Amino acid sequence: MAEQEERKKIPLVPENLKKRKAHQALNATQAKQALLAKKEQRKGKGPRFKRLESFLHDSWWQQRDRVRLRRLEVKPHALEPPDKHSLAFAVCIQRINGVSSLVQKTIARLRLKKIFSSVFVRVTLQSLKLLRMVEPYVTWGFPNLKSVCELILKCGQAKVKNKTISLTDNTVIEEHLGKFDVICLEDLIHEIAFPGKHFQEISWFLRPFQLPVAHHATKNKVGFLGEMGSPGYRGERINQLIHQLN
Repeated sequence: MAEQEERKKIPLVPENLKKRKAHQALNATQAKQALLAKKEQRKGKGPRFKRLESFLHDSWWQQRDRVRLRRLEVKPHALEPPDKHSLAFAVCIQRINGVSSLVQKTIARLRLKKIFSSVFVRVTLQSLKLLRMVEPYVTWGFPNLKSVCELILKCGQAKVKNKTISLTDNTVIEEHLGKFDVICLEDLIHEIAFPGKHFQEISWFLRPFQLPVAHHATKNKVGFLGEMGSPGYRGERINQLIHQLN
């Protein structure tokens, strides 16, 4: 019987193994306490990823604008001013509600706050950069002399002392633009179609063109929106849109 009892004895655990397990348990407890303390400390400092939090709270349009503008800064492709074109025409064809603040400021700088408003822009590296920034909401291209004449003669209006005046009297043009050697409507059209050193002052004398879109849209709204096309660069095809809306 004594021999059987000796055989049933449980083997003893080595002392070094006991110490190792106790040390591991102590380390795990200390690590857990440190993590909890760090979380409590972080609660008073706000969110950890501020950039991610602001990105998630922005609208979808603002997120798209932020990514698009960042890509434009990294790869500013197609920003070389063309040799044969010195004048661009931009039309706002998308609503700008909910867009980023930078896009809103650029839209205001181009004077395209209202939908279907349009302006002439002198082609420079800076102006091309502005147009690229607002491309999802604006279509633009290079108008010819015929399109410039049609726009100014049919839709041209001047801004004089916060009042809108039709360009039917050459005396008004001579009074406000005579210092730039522009004394009649023909001179005004020439200065816009072939931009000179006073293009900025002359273009600001003109109010943004409000194209007669409502007349076309009432006939066939779905077909009209399809004919307007998508925003972005059109090149010389912008003349087709001008003739269609005029």
